[in-house]
Amino acid sequence: MKTLLLFVTALVGLSGAEFPQADITNGLITAKIYLPDAAKGYYRATRFDWSGQIPSLEYKGHQYFGEWNTRPYDPKLHDAIMGPVEEFSDLEAPGYAEAAAGGTFLKIGVGFLKKDDAKYDHFKTYQIVDGGRWTVKAHRDRVEFTHVVKDAKSGYGYEYTKIVRLVAGKPQLSIEHRLKNTGTKPIATEAYDHNFYMLDHQPTSADLSVKFAFAAKAERAWNPGLVELRGKELDYLKELRANETAYNSLTGFSTDVKDYDIRVENSRTGAGVRQTADRPLSRMVYWSIRPTACPEAYVRVDAAPGKTATWRILWDFYTTK
Repeated sequence: MKTLLLFVTALVGLSGAEFPQADITNGLITAKIYLPDAAKGYYRATRFDWSGQIPSLEYKGHQYFGEWNTRPYDPKLHDAIMGPVEEFSDLEAPGYAEAAAGGTFLKIGVGFLKKDDAKYDHFKTYQIVDGGRWTVKAHRDRVEFTHVVKDAKSGYGYEYTKIVRLVAGKPQLSIEHRLKNTGTKPIATEAYDHNFYMLDHQPTSADLSVKFAFAAKAERAWNPGLVELRGKELDYLKELRANETAYNSLTGFSTDVKDYDIRVENSRTGAGVRQTADRPLSRMVYWSIRPTACPEAYVRVDAAPGKTATWRILWDFYTTK
């Protein structure tokens, strides 16, 4: 695996922790960021983008993310991930259909992976053939990630930049994306933030509510007795047990960017977060288990050869008490 990792630090240093990380603050919010590393990184699987994992974010004494996975830790486990992590191409990865078995396909934020002879499955951990080159610049209030991969044989390549920023003077997190297509084939995909909210590390229960900007409709029946959609709000009917899951695909949104507006609140602790973007929703999925609640908002990401796609997601943190 031809992976090269370069760290450039400014104003903030990396601690001697077990996993490469950086701490950032804007005076209102403090956050810990895990950094991509093929040898020592906390997450080294192939589903999620390796950059921007946030295991801890604190505002006014409230915590918003954390370790939700209850299985034994393994860096190659897809569930070894925290925070508003992102995934590209959960339905079909660029280059997978045209590659022969044993050939490579592209997973943005990870690199070139080895194709097997089965249908693409984003839950599977594939072999990383070329992890590309990561460059990380850590500052007091932000971390800038750049990932460069290119394969002349397949025709795919990109320069991907992500900036995880705590906005000056606001209780706000911004993740800014820039994907430049450096290959000869178009990149057509979707990206979403899984979020993995853990408001004050409370179990998912009737204290939690999720509010949308549109009247949400579920595509299928929910597991009975767990949640109820009431117009623009999703409410829990009980505290989820360890074996219970609330999952569905949601419709009802329009192509107006104003519909990408999601609030998650815990009425017991008073912690709240609002998520918005500068692109409209392309899909909406909701998944939750006892430790975490996850509205998964998708946007289209398309870049022709030589062109660049940009988009930004914002999280506003607040209290209701």
